[in-house]
Amino acid sequence: MTKNSIKEQPKTESQPKQKSSGGNIVSRSFSSVLSGAFLSREKTIRSLPFIFFITFITLCYIANGFYAEEQIRKMNKITNELKELHSEYIISKSELSDISNRLEVVKRAQAIGLKESVAEAPRIISVHSKIQSDN
Repeated sequence: MTKNSIKEQPKTESQPKQKSSGGNIVSRSFSSVLSGAFLSREKTIRSLPFIFFITFITLCYIANGFYAEEQIRKMNKITNELKELHSEYIISKSELSDISNRLEVVKRAQAIGLKESVAEAPRIISVHSKIQSDN
């Protein structure tokens, strides 16, 4: 049988702990961002492609928002123009209806020296002709 013995653990060198800059984690993180120290960490360097991707997507999202707002402004402008043109159409149609009224036409014709024909009813002129065929 073997004898039980205690295995010695290899001694690990402990790294000296970094002094905290004081304050809570929010203020330390904020100062790390302002100083740029977070950029030198390996975890940050490994995740740079993802950070750039997220930044690109965010910029596209913001640009899309601006584009959509511009399109909405254009659509509202065109809608207002359409309403204005429709009301102008209705006004013009009403004026044309008033001007083309029989009494209004008679008044305007008298102003330039024309008279309304009231003595005779209009006649239909018909022409009867025989078509000869060359057969």
